[in-house]
Amino acid sequence: MASHTSFDWLKISPAMPNEQIRHAALQHQAQLTKPPGALGRLEEIAVQLAALQHTLHPSVDHVQISIFAADHGVATENISAFPQAVTTEMIRNFTAGGAAINVLARTLSAQLEVINLGTVHSTDTLTNVRHYHLGAGTANFMHTAAMNENQLAAALNAGSTSVEQARANNQQLLIAGEMGIGNTTSATALACLLLNLPPAQVAGAGSGLDSKGIAHKINVIERALTLHRSHTHSSLEALRRVGGFEIAALTGAYIRGAQLGLPLLIDGFISTVAALTAEQICMDSRNWFIYAHQSAEPGHAHVLKALDAIPLLDLSMRLGEGSGAAVAVNLLRMACRLHNEMATFSTAHVSTRKQ
Repeated sequence: MASHTSFDWLKISPAMPNEQIRHAALQHQAQLTKPPGALGRLEEIAVQLAALQHTLHPSVDHVQISIFAADHGVATENISAFPQAVTTEMIRNFTAGGAAINVLARTLSAQLEVINLGTVHSTDTLTNVRHYHLGAGTANFMHTAAMNENQLAAALNAGSTSVEQARANNQQLLIAGEMGIGNTTSATALACLLLNLPPAQVAGAGSGLDSKGIAHKINVIERALTLHRSHTHSSLEALRRVGGFEIAALTGAYIRGAQLGLPLLIDGFISTVAALTAEQICMDSRNWFIYAHQSAEPGHAHVLKALDAIPLLDLSMRLGEGSGAAVAVNLLRMACRLHNEMATFSTAHVSTRKQ
């Protein structure tokens, strides 16, 4: 596995989906015992996965879930309904198997790893957590850039490393999830910079803010954007200035996954902001993205539109952790099995459509 100590690896072009396989998969779908298009997006998923996996028999039986966790300096501005200690407490919950993503991972027989990039409270006693120690959370971007360049490079590299390990372990799909008190504020600020949108159009309740809390959050982000906007001339710099360690790790995972040709199932608002960042840094990364669900966060619709993306599910979820993506895995599995196991008109001796 490569160890990236600079940003040069971000310039590697993504792998290309196999268009010949895509065409053959479409032809195969046309021969299955159903009216054309009758399985709707399940057909599209199977064809997309066939092209991404370079096979007429796509499969997502082997799934890696990587949860990136970190604290945020902006949490001191009282922009979350939960105290900052919850980040570390949830890391412990992940390792004990008690979080939503643990239940979903067990249900899917998926591999789950937990990565602590930097939190205020130590988790070093937890042996089943990968520790990066990038700092006690990011700096408060109300006053300065959230990360220095070394921290940004290390966080991106952490995401890349998880993808490389998943690829080496023959995983067929990666879900990258996140945990960090304050990270909807960070993701909202980043989305505003990437899309040139006002915070009032993007900010939502996050972990459960009321209308007064959302108004305060908008005010915090507006003031931060005033500080950073004139200094932000690239998506990478936007990520450094207002992103989080875990958002940068997600971004690195998505870029490296696209480069290595590993399909990526994108979760909710925060993950999709990272996906947009990845696409803007490394164009055509999005060819490897499948969008799991529509988050209840209002900013998610804006980010999805920018990516020309239509998610598979809308369950009013806004938990994070990769949970929405995990819920969508069985849809992908069913799409693959329908594609691989249905009879064709000729093998089933069923009459085809009248000409």
